[in-house]
Amino acid sequence: MSETSYYVYALKDPRTSPARTFYVGKGTGVRAYDHLVRPDATRTGRRIQEIRTAGHEVLVAPLVEEVSELQAINLEAELISAFGTEDTGGLLTNSVLPSGLGTKSRREVVLPQGVKEKAQIGLALLKNAVLEFAKVNPKGITNPEAASLLGLRSDYGGGSKDYLSYSIIGILMREGKLAREGPSKRHVAKVA
Repeated sequence: MSETSYYVYALKDPRTSPARTFYVGKGTGVRAYDHLVRPDATRTGRRIQEIRTAGHEVLVAPLVEEVSELQAINLEAELISAFGTEDTGGLLTNSVLPSGLGTKSRREVVLPQGVKEKAQIGLALLKNAVLEFAKVNPKGITNPEAASLLGLRSDYGGGSKDYLSYSIIGILMREGKLAREGPSKRHVAKVA
């Protein structure tokens, strides 16, 4: 795979003119069309079914081609931030927020539009990295290993240098993707 084999795409609803973007993603190969082959039970899958039931076909629009993975990730995050998700009053069916988390607003805190989506995209990437790390280590991984080897350790002077990786491991455990192995402090990827 070439270093610049990534692209960013939009799925559009042709029932409006101009066709309205309802999903933004990144990928390689035929990734943009995977959604259409087997629509799932997500909001995106339901929208695809809704469009087809109305007698139309979803439009797949490449937005940027031949970029690096990092460039694709950054552009995808910016576009999701700009359009907003349905969870935040925006247009996109992207599911970047874990259900039930981060929905409480605080009047005294200003949250710029789109930053929640960016944070959740970053969290999804971190979770994938930790899970992939655990999968290739069948005896499991420890929090200090994840913090150190994945570059997640803080250089803050306090005692919580491994807090970020600890939080990510905790989320993966809550989601049932990692489990603590016996009395040890090792975390093993659950086989799905």
